[in-house]
Amino acid sequence: MAESEREEKKTEQIKEVGSINLNENKDRHRIKLLTIIGEIEGHEAVAGNTKATKYEHLLPMLAEVEDSEEIEGVLILLNTMGGDVEAGLSIAEMIASLSKPTVSLVLGGSHSIGGPLAVSAKYSFIVPSGTMIIHPVRSNGMFIGVEQSLRNMIRTQDRITRFLSQHSHMTQERIEELMLNPTELVKDVGTLLEGEEAVKEGLIDEVGGMSEALNKLHEMIDQSRQKKYENM
Repeated sequence: MAESEREEKKTEQIKEVGSINLNENKDRHRIKLLTIIGEIEGHEAVAGNTKATKYEHLLPMLAEVEDSEEIEGVLILLNTMGGDVEAGLSIAEMIASLSKPTVSLVLGGSHSIGGPLAVSAKYSFIVPSGTMIIHPVRSNGMFIGVEQSLRNMIRTQDRITRFLSQHSHMTQERIEELMLNPTELVKDVGTLLEGEEAVKEGLIDEVGGMSEALNKLHEMIDQSRQKKYENM
């Protein structure tokens, strides 16, 4: 492929899905960079003026990463307000199931269903000014006010808190305690955690930025290579 065609394809990939392959032309680890920004779009399209991450773009891309012999690791950049629970959980489960090294970096915020997305990587970072918001499941549109509806929301919320606890250092009880905190948020119950607080609570592994996240991913890839070599 000609250099001009390669650059054009790279620009289009960034524009359409916020993705790029790092170290393409270098004798180093080949890393897939993914961005999860704006609102997580589910089965219904978000408003035209809203930035969104489409799960139908990310899922095939993640499957391709797992099957690729060239891509050795994934770096995920997050700045999301949350969005569709089912779509967000599907992406998070897909990332968590990858056999390759994965590192996430929260820039700005990773709120609501963005929490599971942030912790789905094998190691997570958050910048000092980054924020995480944990709050109960909410529903938009028509809602049938019967006991079954409440039970379904509780079950959905349990899926989220269980995923968070399984992929972080927080207990499910502590997550639910922060989720139902009535003193923190103005228009909702829940808790806002800034960078250091998110790490102290055990939700995120470490405070750091781009260099720390990339260095950690390279370190994890080296360890993965070593294990493969030892098993040969």
